[in-house]
Amino acid sequence: MTRKILNENLLIGILTLGVFGIINTEMGVVGIIPQIAERFGVSISATGWCVSVFALVVAAAAPVLPLLFSGVNRRLMMLAALLLFALSNLVAAVTDSFALLLASRALPALLHPVYVAMAFTLAAEASKDDPSRGIARVFVGVSAGMVLGVPMTTFVTTHVSYEAAMGIFGLINTAVLAATYLLVPDMPAKRMNPGHQLRVLKRPSLWLGVAAFTSINGAMFGFFSFMSDFLHRASGFSFDAVGTVLLAYGLANIAGNMLGGRVFGRCRKLFTRVGPAVMLALYALLYVFAEDRTAAAILVVLLGVNAGAINISGQYMISAAAREAPDFSNGLFLTAANFGTAAGTFLCGLFIDPADSRAALFATGLLLLAAVFLTYARTVKGHADYALGTPANPA
Repeated sequence: MTRKILNENLLIGILTLGVFGIINTEMGVVGIIPQIAERFGVSISATGWCVSVFALVVAAAAPVLPLLFSGVNRRLMMLAALLLFALSNLVAAVTDSFALLLASRALPALLHPVYVAMAFTLAAEASKDDPSRGIARVFVGVSAGMVLGVPMTTFVTTHVSYEAAMGIFGLINTAVLAATYLLVPDMPAKRMNPGHQLRVLKRPSLWLGVAAFTSINGAMFGFFSFMSDFLHRASGFSFDAVGTVLLAYGLANIAGNMLGGRVFGRCRKLFTRVGPAVMLALYALLYVFAEDRTAAAILVVLLGVNAGAINISGQYMISAAAREAPDFSNGLFLTAANFGTAAGTFLCGLFIDPADSRAALFATGLLLLAAVFLTYARTVKGHADYALGTPANPA
């Protein structure tokens, strides 16, 4: 193995662990909302702001801050983001003020999209032969943080303490901070005119890519928010078994990231078009076989693989339409992901209120039907943009 490849693997490994720590900080509190409410003496609904304030700040900052900081030394931005996350975790662990806890959630969320967007950009640049493989490895950190961070945090809080869980968040971010400081060299960024980057907003293929991934992510995480209730009530799993199935979903998601990274570069167009249709078929089967526990568990695992793989095509649909503005397009990707999650959860909730969690699959189906149409339109518009001589990728 050459030194060049070794350095590429080291950089992507640090970025992946950094993204895991950041996403884990964001999503890990989902499983300990009751403990936070009890510790700070606030209601469950008020405690929900620990999740909402983070997501809202990310959604608002994602299109703007990566663009503004795109000309700043990337190593410096990595260090600043990781330091802010580590200090915020420390404050969250020791404070007795709920207002200060919310502030410790909101402040690092400002640099969340800067770090994650930059991680995708650097991973693609480090894997010049096949950028999708580098991006897929960073997505492992995203998936692990989103679907494995919750049970890990819940276990630590239940069996040790809330302070220990917050300490683990801080420890992970501090470890990546040290690795970045010691191992990552200066990475000066080329100053780009924000107006030049904003020109990509004129491309229909970019907006269609954003809309398509918003629908896809809304379907995935809208239903995921209610998956535990679905598995318990519709499929009849015990609560312990539900935890096992959700863990399997998380591991399958990571496997899907790896699988997608290996094959996506060879069949981008087919992969992008087929992904939402396959997901729609799997959710339809889950509705039909909801009461068969074995079939439901198998379908949830297959959905995990599909979700992990489709994230790569979602990022590609947006970034390929704006190749000359990678940090800005990756910020748009994060906005689409966060807005899709919020909108999908709300829509699934509307269907559940008059019925049960099984009805959430109707909302998921509507979102995926829209995604199938939007993905096809994105492909057609991508070719049209390319034919007009813009840098958009024809696929």
